[in-house]
Amino acid sequence: MKGDRVEVVVDFGDGSRSYEVVATRAGRRVDVRIARGVVEVSEVTRTGVVVRTARFMANRTLALVEYPAKGTGAIEGE
Repeated sequence: MKGDRVEVVVDFGDGSRSYEVVATRAGRRVDVRIARGVVEVSEVTRTGVVVRTARFMANRTLALVEYPAKGTGAIEGE
């Protein structure tokens, strides 16, 4: 859904950096997968085709925040 986004905060030794992966068009979603020490955040179309992917080392990831699209059962006003 348009509005899906995931924010990833990564440690870089001298500080931290924040990255966002956003569903850029209607009908797309953002999927998160954590496996083998890697956090993988992908933008996926309705048919399951991966449009783009961001990969981060799991041991360097400080925070992973998922923001659902409005109107998908999310609590309004939070």
